[in-house]
Amino acid sequence: MDWQSESPELWAFLESLHPGDILSGTVAAIERFGVFVALDDGPTHPTLPGVGFIAIPELSWRHIDAPTDVVQVGQRLSCEFLQFDTYNAEARLSLKALEPDPLQAFADRTPVGQELRGTVEKTVPIGVFVNLGDGIVGLIPSKEVHGRSAVSPAEDFEAGQEIAVIVTEIEVPGRRVFLSRPQGPGVQVS
Repeated sequence: MDWQSESPELWAFLESLHPGDILSGTVAAIERFGVFVALDDGPTHPTLPGVGFIAIPELSWRHIDAPTDVVQVGQRLSCEFLQFDTYNAEARLSLKALEPDPLQAFADRTPVGQELRGTVEKTVPIGVFVNLGDGIVGLIPSKEVHGRSAVSPAEDFEAGQEIAVIVTEIEVPGRRVFLSRPQGPGVQVS
């Protein structure tokens, strides 16, 4: 559809927005792929439930299972404008952009080499995912890291098990935390 000629009011509104603008609106519809928002200052969309759209990764810094973990239809919210989606004629929005990044806060307060306690979330072929609290999940890789094996193949971990870990690397841009196991006896907290 040629949005510019079919819906000039909508097109003009979207063109007037700038990345970083804060927009308010009401959650109009929740789909498995994201959330439509009816914007307070925007026109109605001719085919979609709202002019604003929040993709799943922009809802929260934390892992969520469904959009309804964060928002409900009819809920009022404020979001940051990211970009103008010219294909769908919608404002791409971020809810999480208005919240502090818990990974940055973790990186600021946690030096590499610090020992922490965490809870095993799950084991996968690449290693063990450990919940460190506050929405931070780190990986103890099964491959060699920094010249030594992070997780011994003989170690068995169960979901829910509390273990001691050492922070070996924090990659804020890549959103990854790497961990290893402390050396020596008594490393398991259970």
